[in-house]
Amino acid sequence: MRTIAIANQKGGCGKTTSSVNIAAAFAQHGKRTLIMDLDPQGHSTLGLGHNPETLDKTVYHALTNVQIPLPRVIIGTSMEGLNLAPSNILLSGAELELVNVVGREFVLSEQFRLVDDEYDVCVMDCPPSLGLLTLNALVASTDVIVPVQVNYFAMEGLRQLLETADIIRMNFQPCYVKILGLLLTFVEDRTLLSRQIQQQMREYFGDLVFDTVIHRTVRLAEAPSAGESILTFAPQSKGAAEYLALVEEILTREETSKQNTTGEEAGEEALAEVGSQDQGNTFD
Repeated sequence: MRTIAIANQKGGCGKTTSSVNIAAAFAQHGKRTLIMDLDPQGHSTLGLGHNPETLDKTVYHALTNVQIPLPRVIIGTSMEGLNLAPSNILLSGAELELVNVVGREFVLSEQFRLVDDEYDVCVMDCPPSLGLLTLNALVASTDVIVPVQVNYFAMEGLRQLLETADIIRMNFQPCYVKILGLLLTFVEDRTLLSRQIQQQMREYFGDLVFDTVIHRTVRLAEAPSAGESILTFAPQSKGAAEYLALVEEILTREETSKQNTTGEEAGEEALAEVGSQDQGNTFD
């Protein structure tokens, strides 16, 4: 099973929107897909039509109670081929409960062994932090996608996330965190500032940036309130087309992992270079 963490400790960059719609696009491509809500806010759960407050079993139980394995918390969604491992506010206490557990960084990896043959891909919606939940997701991941809102404050979060990836590589062998790509979100082509930042992000990070970008649209903002992905809420919309194109690009990148590694190294070198500059001049 391919496991994709959607991670960035910076909030408001489109992690949940991207998680829900990437998962839905995989399902529409015929992949047996699981989306795992690792955010105690439960927004992916809400966005797929379930009320977190009414759930008896969630990801929290699977991570903290050996008597409740992951398959018992998974529920269906309105979209064929897409299942959900839901979350609610209880998950906020998981880090404290796991702090003294031996091998706590591998709890999620062990749970994935129970569903490895049931799904082709799992998309993990990570919380806006680099705590134990995100660490579990990164250790368990085969790929990481980093949503990046196109603004001046994106660089610091990217640096911290890639530093965390390096720490995992050094300390949790044989884990290897592979940054599959940076996904530019909330793009507005009509503004000069947005176009400039897109261009300069590509100059810094090269092939690490996905060709596909996600534009700010009303339909994408409306879909969660209906408890649906954009692919079922507004299948003819620009947002639906962009997430389908993104998954096609992801599937293509799967075949070119060697090039991805080169792109990631180039991106990390760019981050190191940017880190030596003043924050206010990052995109001058």
